[in-house]
Amino acid sequence: MKSGLMKKKDDEDAGEIDLTPMLDVVFILLIFFIVTSVFVTEAGIEVTRPEASTAESKKGDLILIAIGPSGDIWIDGDQVDPRFIRSRFELRLADAPNSAVIIQADADADNEQVMLILGAAREANITDVSISAEA
Repeated sequence: MKSGLMKKKDDEDAGEIDLTPMLDVVFILLIFFIVTSVFVTEAGIEVTRPEASTAESKKGDLILIAIGPSGDIWIDGDQVDPRFIRSRFELRLADAPNSAVIIQADADADNEQVMLILGAAREANITDVSISAEA
């Protein structure tokens, strides 16, 4: 009688499915997609961009800079002192050498800040600089 009970228990164990290997594969895929995904970078603040008739979209490694209506400068979500813009460009260029700079200036912002950023980009040897506009 004891051997019949053992046989019944062995049959129950044979019917179970071990999910551990499947969970391992799912976690590995999840890690792979997180590591290889491209994150959209934001400049830090929402600005009202001026309108332009010849606006075109850009792709690739972009350094987004926002200029608020009061003249404050934001890069990657951090407010930046104008004296340190060039060093921020050089740090980003170390990660992605062919980066382009996109200036998102508010329509009410002074042109002085835009010229300051253009000068810093020139000093950091960035040739691809654009000003963002609404189409």
